[in-house]
Amino acid sequence: MVARNRVRWLGHAAFEIVTAEGVRILIDPWITGNPACPAEKEEFSDVDIILVSHDHFDHVGEDMPFLLRDEPTVVVQPEVLADLKSKGLEEGVGMNIGGSVDVGDIQITMVQAFHSSGSGSPCGYIVTTEDGTKIYHAGDTGVFATMQVLGDMYDIDVALLPIGSVYVMDPLQAAHAAKMLRADTVVPMHYATFPALVQDADEFAERVAELAPDTDVCVLDPGDELSL
Repeated sequence: MVARNRVRWLGHAAFEIVTAEGVRILIDPWITGNPACPAEKEEFSDVDIILVSHDHFDHVGEDMPFLLRDEPTVVVQPEVLADLKSKGLEEGVGMNIGGSVDVGDIQITMVQAFHSSGSGSPCGYIVTTEDGTKIYHAGDTGVFATMQVLGDMYDIDVALLPIGSVYVMDPLQAAHAAKMLRADTVVPMHYATFPALVQDADEFAERVAELAPDTDVCVLDPGDELSL
């Protein structure tokens, strides 16, 4: 059987990517305390790369000291990196929006997001795996016109898009984001975690079908994964 890249939703904005070559990547690892997360922190004791879109509690999480024990490569903005060093991180890769870094055969590209953050500025990531698969994690953001440029520049295979409204894009904005990005597949995230958020992905799926009919919507339950 040919190995494939796997993207697993851990609830809210937390995802685990396991590449076809076996590299484990955590994005926004809110595990303990995340009411939607089906996993325990011990499952992630040996991840290889950690990415954090911004420093809010529901993205950094409280498990960082545990996750850092096996010395994964942490790629974040310099200001967030400085804060993580107080939680036990010895070394990390600081970068900023527009830049790309290589971690082994994985390329990490940091892109803009529009939100708030206690330190640094919010961001998203485009992860390019060893076989060229491109996975875009938008972070917490509203819709922005430069998503069209990202769609032009990168042949995005999967876009992980927040849809929950209040703090991030609502379903209408997220569907317009899908239209601009032109990813093969979009996965909704950052919804149903709290009562204030949109509670299901039905409207998002309907609007994507109208606005971006060539894009597939993959609605995952927490713990489910998408193979690429």
